[in-house]
Amino acid sequence: MHYERFAPSPTGKLHLGHAFSSLLVYNSTKKNNGKFLLRIEDLDFQRCRREFEESIFEDLNWLGIKWDKKPIRQSQRFNLYTDAIKTLWKKGVAYKCECTRKDISKAFQNFDENQSLSPDIYPGTCRPKSINHDNFSVRLDIRKAIELIDSKDLFFFNKSEINTPFEKINVSPETLIKDFGDVVIARKDIKTSYHIAVVVDDSAQKISQVTRGYDLFKSTFFHVLLQKLLNFKTPKYMHHKILYDDDGKKLSKRIGSTSLETFRNSGAKKEDLVKLLNLNQNVWS
Repeated sequence: MHYERFAPSPTGKLHLGHAFSSLLVYNSTKKNNGKFLLRIEDLDFQRCRREFEESIFEDLNWLGIKWDKKPIRQSQRFNLYTDAIKTLWKKGVAYKCECTRKDISKAFQNFDENQSLSPDIYPGTCRPKSINHDNFSVRLDIRKAIELIDSKDLFFFNKSEINTPFEKINVSPETLIKDFGDVVIARKDIKTSYHIAVVVDDSAQKISQVTRGYDLFKSTFFHVLLQKLLNFKTPKYMHHKILYDDDGKKLSKRIGSTSLETFRNSGAKKEDLVKLLNLNQNVWS
């Protein structure tokens, strides 16, 4: 069976970008005679609200999108994420980190100008430490992780449009080290991370294809590594274009993009929205 998922976070109202993505997922699911699954990614306890979750259901219903199974909520699945992190501990590829952002910034100030790491990459300060208190995050030792995986197995199949063929994307160890470094896999506050949660849930829900914005294309490289470490199957991916407003800014809940609720309340029809999104009719039907 072919499974795909739409996985919004209830941190605000859905906007046009969400409509574009959800319709692509729904259409792809129908083309493959599959099942459309809804996942609520509510790990951000400070910003997630039940009212936004209810709005997600209303917006999808307005779009004519029906999900085939009961929606799952990540906030109810911490035991699965904990088990995955324990697996990484047992494989010797995880370590505790007590660094703050200020600590990391200070560490880079002491680095040689010719060092190869980007300022966005953690310099490994806590890797050799023994931390005995409870106020820590968990990082993946990227080099040790890579050593456990045959590099020829690090790849995924990707496309950018529904009707285009998939192409094989190789994930090189050098890219993982240079562009990711020792990524946090369990935050201090919630004891997990987006990366762990999404990989665990995609596997648990037997997702065949992940459809999401191109802004997450690079994250897939790291997700493939986690999938191999956890013995999960790697789904296929479609990373679609990002929608921008008239000022060239990415549509986002954080910058107040027009919500789907606004369109619903204005009396607009679903077909009007599809035309606005410049979606081909076969994507809508």
